[in-house]
Amino acid sequence: MRRAFERHFASALPPARLSPSQLHAAIRYSALSPGKRMRPLLVLAACEAVRGRWERALPAAVAVECVHAFSLVHDDLPAMDDDDYRRGRLTTHKKFGEAMGVLAGDALLALAFEQLARLADHGLPASRVVEAVRVLAHAAGSRELVGGQVLDLQAERRGVTGAQVRDIHRRKTGALIAAALVLGGIAAGAQAGEVRTLELAGHELGLAFQIHDDLLNRRSSLAQLGKRTGTDAARGKATYPRAVGEDRARLDAARLFRAAVGRVTGFGSRAHGLAALMLSVAERER
Repeated sequence: MRRAFERHFASALPPARLSPSQLHAAIRYSALSPGKRMRPLLVLAACEAVRGRWERALPAAVAVECVHAFSLVHDDLPAMDDDDYRRGRLTTHKKFGEAMGVLAGDALLALAFEQLARLADHGLPASRVVEAVRVLAHAAGSRELVGGQVLDLQAERRGVTGAQVRDIHRRKTGALIAAALVLGGIAAGAQAGEVRTLELAGHELGLAFQIHDDLLNRRSSLAQLGKRTGTDAARGKATYPRAVGEDRARLDAARLFRAAVGRVTGFGSRAHGLAALMLSVAERER
């Protein structure tokens, strides 16, 4: 599944030689950098968990990864988190320049919705394609991902509560992860109750993932994590360990991971792949 997605993803992106070549090179550099591909794999595994053929969900998986790549490129910009490294190599704006970083992110966001429209080519009814567009647009917009980034910036070097950090994490990270699972369900033609279960599991997984990421930023290394560590503390970022303490953060992350896995195991044997993917997220060290 991972290799099939990688091949499909690479073919869905504009070739680097296509004019304007510098922009398309920056897009491919950003999107194809060596990442975990957690979000697109969640789309495919969720589709399979609710009796769908995961191949039908490939356009949605590409769309989710494009939105994720766009968010990382823009988050790394000097006006945002001002990061030099991502996934073990220079960030897009460090390699191609700040203007090209902004434009590459813009183009990736547009490409996401072009790809969602291709769900119709895989036999998805128009009403479901429209619903998929609505789900991803909401998750990527001002009430969720982008809004979460705003709240994250506003919370820097300020006192934050656990509830405030959870809200930031739910928007900035959890919304897209929940959308990934929901899109898998939509591509499979799942029932409304099944889609709702996937959505709830996605929000729990997303919050657990970000708490775990906060903990890794404290104790990992550039070589291990692929980006500079200790940056959250240096910038006074609103992290969950900072708000509630490391011990509580670990306990809450473990509880949320268990809750998310517990929800999807109710789908039966077809959800084994999805549950295994969730557990791999809980155990990651980078």
